Amino acid sequence: MKYIIITIILGLNTTQSALSLPDPEDIPEEVLRTEIVLEGRSPIDGEPVTLTEYVELRNQISQSRFPPNLDPEIRHQVFLLELLKFLRIFTPL
Repeated sequence: MKYIIITIILGLNTTQSALSLPDPEDIPEEVLRTEIVLEGRSPIDGEPVTLTEYVELRNQISQSRFPPNLDPEIRHQVFLLELLKFLRIFTPL
């Protein structure tokens, strides 16, 4: 009886290892890491763009005429909220 249980366990173990092999069409991760990506997605709407369009779009975004400035009052409020969030770690309600 013991030998039957051991053979069943070994039989199940070998079928699981055979099922865990990757597909033959699957490209290894090491190859994908060295691949040069020539297309991307737009940071504005997520549409596919070429490399040159992506670079132009990033330059337009970085050279915006309106830099992101916050009002000092809003900046102070954000600081207070972050401080409250930090203090709640030590003093939960």
